[in-house]
Amino acid sequence: MSACSSLIRTYLSNLHCKLDLNPKPFFPPLSLRPLTSVPLCTPISSSRTRTRSFSALQEVAPLEDESPEELAKDTVEHLLTHQDDVARLMKMERKSGMDTHSNRWFPYFDRFRCGSEFLSSREVIEAIGPALMEERKERLRRVVRNRSYSVCLVVEGLSDFGNVSATFRSADALGLQSVHVVACDSSKRYRENRHVSMGAEKWLDIELWNSPKECFEVLKSRGYRIATTHLGMDAVSIYDMDWSRPTAIVVGNENRGISDEALELSDLHCSIPMKGMVDSFNVSVAAGIVMHQAVCDRTMRLGCHGDLSEDESQILLAEFLLRHNNSSISIAHEYAKRKARIPPITRL
Repeated sequence: MSACSSLIRTYLSNLHCKLDLNPKPFFPPLSLRPLTSVPLCTPISSSRTRTRSFSALQEVAPLEDESPEELAKDTVEHLLTHQDDVARLMKMERKSGMDTHSNRWFPYFDRFRCGSEFLSSREVIEAIGPALMEERKERLRRVVRNRSYSVCLVVEGLSDFGNVSATFRSADALGLQSVHVVACDSSKRYRENRHVSMGAEKWLDIELWNSPKECFEVLKSRGYRIATTHLGMDAVSIYDMDWSRPTAIVVGNENRGISDEALELSDLHCSIPMKGMVDSFNVSVAAGIVMHQAVCDRTMRLGCHGDLSEDESQILLAEFLLRHNNSSISIAHEYAKRKARIPPITRL
């Protein structure tokens, strides 16, 4: 009887092993393909799961970390109350404010000053390009392809830097490169707004003006027509305008709107048709709607919004590389030093 019981236990033990009542989960082998082959926007079934694209993750790895003091200098509030720092933000040599000679405005010369030496845009790209990850460089090239100076934004007399920051963010996202700020009230204290603009001010050309007259004179010399957003009997719907013409979009104060001086000096008044009980948008929302319509109309008429020539695109790409990080400037200066040590005949 004892031998029989032993045989039964042995049989049941072998049967348990074969059935494997607690199987281990099977994991397929991991793919060793590079991350760049993974789609950037993979659908996720769970609505609570948030993901970031691989390209976005790459953007948080600059050449070297900027100091908190340098980041503070790039906030919208600081820039708009320190005109010298606005000029510091733009690196390639710029043309003078007025332009009565060319038919199409582009603000940069093809040179960057490094002490007594000058670097061309090609040399800037050659110097700084290898220090950036390929994903980052492709992102910058894509942004440049979609940039235009043919439509610019003017904000007049805004009293909340949060609204200025929001309009900057919309301008950058829609491909406008040039923004102008007229007579901001710098006597008030404002909250930190870098989280509103998402750092868009770093990539825009910002110009500050003391009055609408000063701003509009320069813009008209560059070939722009001035379109002020205004609810009036003579206002043209933004959907009836031809945005393929160089146009400066002007938005006004949160409460008072566009000033009488700006209305009088503008070439036309435009408005957003309202369908509800309220008769106005928040100023940053209104600016976003008008800029979006301008880009859509230009794309329909011209095939695309971005309209920089090959040479202009190269110069703007060099400008962006120089703005990328403080280390970019150091790299360019080291390149210029090496260039200066090469005899002129050898350079050729």
